[in-house]
Amino acid sequence: MSEPMVTRCAIAGGGPAGMMLGYLLARAGIDVVVLEKHADFLRDFRGDTIHPSTLQLMHELGLLDAFLARPHQEVRHVRAQFGDTLLDVADVTHVPTVTKFLALMPQWEFLNFLAENARRYATFHLLMETAVTGLIVERDVVVGVETRTKGGPLEIRAGLVVGADGRSSTVRAAAGLAVQDIGAPMDILWLRLSRRPDDPEQVLGRIDFGKMLVMLDRGDYWQCAYVIPKGEFDAVRSGGIEAFRAQIAALVPWVSDRLAELRDWDDVKLLTVKVDRLREWYRPGLLCIGDAAHAMSPIGGVGINLAIQDAVATANLLYPAFTRGVPTIVDLRAVQRRRVFPMAVIQAIQVAVQNRFLTPLLNVKTKMKPPWYLRLFAALPVLHRIPGYIVGLGPRPEHVRTPDASA
Repeated sequence: MSEPMVTRCAIAGGGPAGMMLGYLLARAGIDVVVLEKHADFLRDFRGDTIHPSTLQLMHELGLLDAFLARPHQEVRHVRAQFGDTLLDVADVTHVPTVTKFLALMPQWEFLNFLAENARRYATFHLLMETAVTGLIVERDVVVGVETRTKGGPLEIRAGLVVGADGRSSTVRAAAGLAVQDIGAPMDILWLRLSRRPDDPEQVLGRIDFGKMLVMLDRGDYWQCAYVIPKGEFDAVRSGGIEAFRAQIAALVPWVSDRLAELRDWDDVKLLTVKVDRLREWYRPGLLCIGDAAHAMSPIGGVGINLAIQDAVATANLLYPAFTRGVPTIVDLRAVQRRRVFPMAVIQAIQVAVQNRFLTPLLNVKTKMKPPWYLRLFAALPVLHRIPGYIVGLGPRPEHVRTPDASA
């Protein structure tokens, strides 16, 4: 084994939470190492919805113009189709932020952008193809991580370890942190279909005959999420790829001429939806944030933005502790106290939507008509601002409070 690496903060996971926290700490002059197990960020089926709250943070960091130069689509009004009826369901043009739209951007663009800007700081270190395999614990305090790299095992010693490695977090499992499973009644099948210039405008959700499909405009293709009941992937797959294509064609007839692009089940990826949370996000020397602390449903596309808000709050609250030495258990507890409220509110909304709205609609096996309450909601545009605010800004938006050490 090579000589141990030493840093102030080791972050497991190069996703939105890990990269944002790494950027903010390095920007403030704190030595930080971000550990990403893959060789790059090029994975298709990740959250792509950048909300006004995140765009506001980019503005506060002076990065907004450069960020929006990356490939993206802008959505100001969210629309959904129920059978043959198209309804407006959310309006984000009234949120109190500099930008008043959702930016649909491939997550690899977002992560590469953060990495490129973070590398301007000498205190930022990004180790790709470096998988965390365990924790180093001394006298019941986490003092580092064990990793696997291309060159073999590498031990990284750190004043603080942050688990930002997602809903299947190695860090939280190794730490033995107790997880409360809230449950989700659905899973998602991700797929892509080519997009053509004469395709209809983007409508995020389509529900009909008890089926639901979400389509995200990626420029030259559609990234699609097909909703299935929890644990039903094997049953769907046993029906054959032709039957699956027919189900999509019934929902979106105008893609029928390109469904042959789904050659077999290798072109369909399963996302097992989880909604859970840690009872405690920390132990001495360790903190979990983002999906590692609270896995979110894809409803509303808020997971990436909630994770980024976690990262900003973590940097704001722990920066003073790093200037004094090592964050204490009191400092780590303060992060959970700050972020548990917005997490709990969003999870409660997601559970209510999935249990009281989506599940009943997905049990309707006939031609879909919007329920009366949705028709009433759609008829009163001022009400569209409520989900626009919840999705676009959230119950407790964070703002950058850490300094720029290079300024």
